Amino acid sequence: MQASVEDKERFQQKLRDSAEKQTKFRILVVDDELSILELVKTALETLENYDVEIASSAADGLERILDSEKPFDCFLLDIQMPEIDGIELLSQMRVLPEYAETPVLMLTAMSDRKYIDAAFRAGASDYVNKPFDFFELRSRIKSAHDLVEARREVEKNEHLVSDLKQKQAHIQQFNFDDPLSINGADCFLRYIEFDNYISQLARRKIFGSQAVSIMLHDAKLFYDLAGCTSFRNAIQDMAYCIQRATSEFDCVVSYRGSGVFVLVIHGQKSPDSIIGPESISEFLGARIRQHIDDERIEILVGKPVPMRVLSRTGAKDVLQKAVTAVQQLETELQKHDAEAEASTTSLIHPVQAKGQKRIYERVLHELFGEESYLISR
Repeated sequence: MQASVEDKERFQQKLRDSAEKQTKFRILVVDDELSILELVKTALETLENYDVEIASSAADGLERILDSEKPFDCFLLDIQMPEIDGIELLSQMRVLPEYAETPVLMLTAMSDRKYIDAAFRAGASDYVNKPFDFFELRSRIKSAHDLVEARREVEKNEHLVSDLKQKQAHIQQFNFDDPLSINGADCFLRYIEFDNYISQLARRKIFGSQAVSIMLHDAKLFYDLAGCTSFRNAIQDMAYCIQRATSEFDCVVSYRGSGVFVLVIHGQKSPDSIIGPESISEFLGARIRQHIDDERIEILVGKPVPMRVLSRTGAKDVLQKAVTAVQQLETELQKHDAEAEASTTSLIHPVQAKGQKRIYERVLHELFGEESYLISR
């Protein structure tokens, strides 16, 4: 029996409906204001054809998250809600393995920096102000959508790897300039979240802070000699040491790739103590030397750059200046190191070589006098 034209069209429609159901971007909006919920749901489903679910409390939202057969792709969470606020809900979500990386946009009318800091430290991806500019909200969610699609593509490629050992090796590989995620550090934000955090500070004109960059000297050589795994471990150790050294500071930190960390330090406290002999250098050298046998492990700390510019573009320029400052310091040290090596012959006796003043200390004195921004072992 031959299928009719109607049957074929009905079958094709089922296929289209099934494909749309599988790929539709699912968003959960949690807010205790019903008018906001309905407005956001209608706008997003009309403008972008998203699949939007709503919850009027954190408890209701958590129940929907736990009961959902298919994971949500993105969340919009109001911060101020009775009983359980949005930040606490976010913290509870992040411990669920399927939502450890899911984009979360915080919705709030609060402008105090303590709310911004608390949200990003709890794992927020971005921060959206009330009342909404729907074009901006649409753009932020589109960015989250693109991020989810990119992660899905990575997962799809990983599923093609049949051998577990090969898959693990693939996951562990990364480029030298990749901004790695730092685990187990409260004040550390990932690359994108850090940029969003800086944008929020600029929006609210909350500046009077300083940006400081910290770099692993000769990090590229370290990466080439030690390999991905050891380099990743060394960066993780470096992050641990930075967190210890900045425990008394009001600051936020991000690893930017290429062996460089950027710190934004709030308040009037001077960042000089970060580079003192009792701070990072006290315990960093021994930890990093677990990964590579090199007695010349050095940490460079750039000059602090005041964050007085009140625009988002200006704020990012300040961060780049902080990174450039530490990179220029490394360039000067490498240049002086190369010149010193070129002038040294193989006739120098080992005992005489040991008696020479360290190149780094001499160069540092020439660059900054008594005010040193280099941390040595």
